[in-house]
Amino acid sequence: MMGAQWAVLVAAFLASAVEFVEAFTIVLVVGITINWRSALAGTAAAVLALVVLVGVFGTALVRYVPLDALRFVVGILLVLFGLKWLKKAILRYAGLKAMHDEEAIYEEQMAEMRARGEHHQHRVDPFGVATSFKSVLLEGLEVAFIVITFGSAANSISSAIWGALAACVLVVLVGALVRAPLQRVPENTLKFVVGIMLTSFGTFWGGEGVGISWWREDLFLPILVIFYLVVTGLLILWLRPYATPKSASLDAPGQSAEEALS
Repeated sequence: MMGAQWAVLVAAFLASAVEFVEAFTIVLVVGITINWRSALAGTAAAVLALVVLVGVFGTALVRYVPLDALRFVVGILLVLFGLKWLKKAILRYAGLKAMHDEEAIYEEQMAEMRARGEHHQHRVDPFGVATSFKSVLLEGLEVAFIVITFGSAANSISSAIWGALAACVLVVLVGALVRAPLQRVPENTLKFVVGIMLTSFGTFWGGEGVGISWWREDLFLPILVIFYLVVTGLLILWLRPYATPKSASLDAPGQSAEEALS
């Protein structure tokens, strides 16, 4: 392999790795907080859509797909989902909304299902599917752009493809190792973190969609995460004096399935 081809491979690997990390992060938290069937269904649908788009349009994707518009729409939706989760997390940690007793809820739901002769099923959740789908589709399109532009510029599409594939394999392997420790995190805490992440990613992508050039580009994401952590922390401290013992009691087990996911 010539020096130029190695340069394309490394450049595609590094640029694609950033995009894969962003997409895999969303898929990971959907899988852990909702269920893996929903996360994988959304991912599979996005991959299928990408295969069709790339197969039909090829290099025309770079010219005709309005990526900024897609970034804006996906960003807004993720911000809305993230703020919904953050609102409940803030109220819970401030003591204004009851904390989930997930074990008690699970045991009561299982007892009710056994009494009806039903079996526990991890149903596909539309929210989880949509969140995974949008994230993987957006980041997948960006990877396609990276491969096409880098490969075309150096007349070495194959090198760019190999670089992107290597980045995908590495990110998935690292993510598989991280999955087990994350599953031991308390659900209330994990959903708070998910709200922070969805809001941060949504702000970042939505900003790109309206033409904002973030300082240091993707490296600005951790700054957004820290910003939202500080803001939510201050809101929790501000609201905590208004909590009452009654509002801080445990959730009643007889809630709906939708409330259990919130």
